[in-house]
Amino acid sequence: MGVLSRPEELIPLVKLRVAAGRIKRQIPPEEHWAFAYSMLQKVSRSFALVIQQLGPELRNAVCIFYLVLRALDTVEDDTSIPAEVKVPILQQFHRHIYNRDWHYSCGTKDYKVLMDKFRYVSMAFLELGQGYQQAIEEITRRMGAGMAKFICKEVETVDDYNEYCHYVAGLVGLGLSRLFNAAGTEDLASDSLSNSMGLFLQKINIIRDYLEDINEIPKSRMFWPREIWSKYANKLEDLKYEENSEKAVQCLNDMVTNALAHAEDCLQYMLALKDHAIFRFCAIPQIMAIGTCALCYNNVNVFRGVVKMRRGLTARIIDETKTMSDVYTAFYEFSLLLESKIDNNDPNASLTRKRVDAIKKICKSSCSLKRRGYDLDKSKYNTMLIMVALLLVAIVLASTHTWFFSASTPEHRKQFEVLSADGVKIDCELALVTEKRNYS
Repeated sequence: MGVLSRPEELIPLVKLRVAAGRIKRQIPPEEHWAFAYSMLQKVSRSFALVIQQLGPELRNAVCIFYLVLRALDTVEDDTSIPAEVKVPILQQFHRHIYNRDWHYSCGTKDYKVLMDKFRYVSMAFLELGQGYQQAIEEITRRMGAGMAKFICKEVETVDDYNEYCHYVAGLVGLGLSRLFNAAGTEDLASDSLSNSMGLFLQKINIIRDYLEDINEIPKSRMFWPREIWSKYANKLEDLKYEENSEKAVQCLNDMVTNALAHAEDCLQYMLALKDHAIFRFCAIPQIMAIGTCALCYNNVNVFRGVVKMRRGLTARIIDETKTMSDVYTAFYEFSLLLESKIDNNDPNASLTRKRVDAIKKICKSSCSLKRRGYDLDKSKYNTMLIMVALLLVAIVLASTHTWFFSASTPEHRKQFEVLSADGVKIDCELALVTEKRNYS
């Protein structure tokens, strides 16, 4: 079985599943907060997992920050809303968050529920400290204005691309830096580094989600800049056709090389973080991004379907990312994997190598590299068989947990605590991650 061929991924997978189940049992009792955390699990399970590791005050602020931006993004994404209606909503959204009675029906499925019952988000927002409220309002105002600008504007140049990504993701980085500072746990990071944290995640997701966006109904969403794709095709949608595969992959590699320019700033931002929980909150999605970057590079499957890292590797990254040394190691190893895929005949090969070398140099200069042996190969085995194996392991762990928990003597209880720390206790976070404009 695939998971058994990588035994180092088995326990992290079990930990991740147990942690996800535990979160569902920790919904706050107050109606508006219960809605907020329940909705967070529905629109982003990964983000719901990570923020549980933050302190209560900061966790609540980040939860509401995420939901406000998800609601704003739902308005932007709904192609059925006429521009003359959508633009004013985006521009005034920062005012609506103070109105307990405001809501606007749009979106689909869980996103429609979020919009229909947005009053609960507003109620929770109004209970946050003033510093948190001011940071969320400012970022919402700037993001709404930026989104409104691009409703009637195409992403033509690379500068347009950077500007759009700043509005929908770079500002998330700025907002999180302000929330961390308002919590009194971090110095205020520079806008430039905060912006790069968002842009790196956003650009990788835009690359990965090409096919989903181009096939959007009733109208395609096109975020790849014309300045790049026009070198390889007459129309952006032409890249998805098999007869254009060679040019499509060259365009893809151009886009990946563009995204790599932000990696050095991300490493510098994470190096300055002081709080352990916040560090992991920020570091895990960045490692997922560099891994996805390596996975997408030179990979024609980006134009054929969904490309993402296997679940076991994701669980392992979450479990193993604890220090800056772990970050350097992951960035170094994924950079090596990307480097091994560079075709010397690719038009951007020399620039890609230059940017990969810069990342590797920073990581090596830390003198703290470990050996993880990360790889990007997909499992060749049936998912159901893997889940059966996980279930069996979970049953064994659960049985051990129950026996020791029922132990009556102090000695047995002490032994249970030790086993929990070594084998059962969950220490696992995620953040911003990995879906486009999921403000995590």
